[in-house]
Amino acid sequence: MTVVTRFAPSPTGHLHVGNVRTALHNWLLTKHHGGRFLLRIDDTDAERSREEYVDALKADLAWLGIEPEGEERQSARFAIYEKAFARLAEAERVYPCWETPQELELKRKVLLGRGLPPVYDRAALAIPEDERTRRIESGDKPHWRFLLDRERPIEWDDGIRGPQRFDPAQMSDPVVRRADGSWLYMLPSAIDDVAMGITDVLRGEDHVSNTAAQVQMFEALGAPVPRFAHEALLTGTEGKLSKRLGSMGVAQFRDAGIEPAALVALLGRLGTSDPVDPSLDMAALASSFDLSHFGRAPARFDEAELERVNAAVVHALPYEAVADRLPEDMDAAAWEVVRPNLARVAEAQDWWRVVTGTVVTPALADEDRAYVGEAVQVLEDTWGESPWQGLTGALKVRTGRKGKALFLPLRLALTGMDHGPDMAALLPLIGRDAALERLRAAAAWEGP
Repeated sequence: MTVVTRFAPSPTGHLHVGNVRTALHNWLLTKHHGGRFLLRIDDTDAERSREEYVDALKADLAWLGIEPEGEERQSARFAIYEKAFARLAEAERVYPCWETPQELELKRKVLLGRGLPPVYDRAALAIPEDERTRRIESGDKPHWRFLLDRERPIEWDDGIRGPQRFDPAQMSDPVVRRADGSWLYMLPSAIDDVAMGITDVLRGEDHVSNTAAQVQMFEALGAPVPRFAHEALLTGTEGKLSKRLGSMGVAQFRDAGIEPAALVALLGRLGTSDPVDPSLDMAALASSFDLSHFGRAPARFDEAELERVNAAVVHALPYEAVADRLPEDMDAAAWEVVRPNLARVAEAQDWWRVVTGTVVTPALADEDRAYVGEAVQVLEDTWGESPWQGLTGALKVRTGRKGKALFLPLRLALTGMDHGPDMAALLPLIGRDAALERLRAAAAWEGP
């Protein structure tokens, strides 16, 4: 059987880090089995759904390299829901209810006060059929619940959590349709999964109780139940996902200079026992994706780790992959020089200014200024194929300096910084004339 998964976001906002992880894991599961990954836009909430969010989430998925092989919109499928709903009504698996929210809340409080689970008492089922019909025909619109079969337990073998068992007698019949005719999540989702041929549903553990009800919905629809797997939710380093991070969209990661490969590498392994490996591409991640590697412990999203992974990804990027994001006159050789010092591609601009721009003359001690003055004399005579080696080799002989005392004053004079790319590679980019000018300025510097 071909594996078919789906990602079903509601277009009421931008994709955040948890959404991205869900989409990525479904894509990886599909590709591991050579199946199909589908996108379903759950836009039944007409008031909150926005087309701009649909466009944004598609762009976000594309940026990450996640390409759906089909797309559906729930707003275009209402006729399908109506037909399935009519069949369920005829089979008496959905029933009308007229309790107000206030009445339901009062019932809930009474049950909790007695130490009982707040399970709906099915009072609406006691309304005679003719009374139900009369109320509906008179315009007294009900909300609708799905009638759970309480005669047998609900069971499934979860791909991550293992065997699951729910007692439907301890569950309320879920509301599936509001009095205004609009749909809640669970029934349309099940109907769509049947119609779209979804074989595997991989989602967060906060949906486990929804799955228990949906198992019976699939059965009532006369359809096979998909394989379900529920992964642990993301948390932050403090034990829970912060509001800021939980709402952080893909565009914010992108604007912050995070590479898509870094986000994919980290999120692809979060929640599993597999190590995060920045060198793995999407294909390699998919080939190693295995639900048996997931644990029950919360999956911690660490921004510091994302930074580390991003730097590793940047360090491996070829010039061709970043050329359009580099300064116009920065060539492949220059990229190779500065790349090991970057945490983000955008930082190449800063190092290119060190090469081509004006360097702030550092304040050096008197003995270091004299030393840099000697460097001017040496460099005027020793510039060759390896100017840094020639310069430092000659100065070591002339001054007896070595180690930090030999190299640091020169780096400060030539770059204005005490760290950076290998000077042996950087000095040829700076060039003889600019290097001499900077050394002379540092040797002559006497303070503001």
